[in-house]
Amino acid sequence: MRRYTKHLFLPLLLLGLWLLLNDSLSAGYVVLGLFLAIALSLAAIPFRPVKASIRHPFLALKLIFQVAWDIVLSNIAVGHLVLKGGNAPRPGFLAIPLQLTDPHGLAALACIITYTPGTVWSGFDYETRVLTLHILDLQDEQVWLDTIQKRYQGPLLEIFQ
Repeated sequence: MRRYTKHLFLPLLLLGLWLLLNDSLSAGYVVLGLFLAIALSLAAIPFRPVKASIRHPFLALKLIFQVAWDIVLSNIAVGHLVLKGGNAPRPGFLAIPLQLTDPHGLAALACIITYTPGTVWSGFDYETRVLTLHILDLQDEQVWLDTIQKRYQGPLLEIFQ
């Protein structure tokens, strides 16, 4: 039974969203929504990555709070940089070698970097495992290397690999 319930989540979610967006529970919308939900769910099967396994849930929770705090601090820093005026920021690109190979870990790192104001995940070379990061105000490269490799990649390695 559990095998079937895990496959029902996406179609039910899509059907629910379809009905909410159309603001109607008429038979036509329900039938069309069911058709679209099943068709889109079947079409998405080849794109589903391997199943993630979180090995250290408490470390994941700690990382979530660390990232939330870093986002708050980054918002303050970017706001100060923009509103203060004066010295112009020194944007730049930074190449950061990564050890992370798990696709879920890489996706989590991409989200962390993208959610943090002042940073953008600019690219990733799968062969050399080098992340290209754009930073709004690149003052000290070593600080950014340590932040990405130790503060974020370290816990993600323990959580996903």
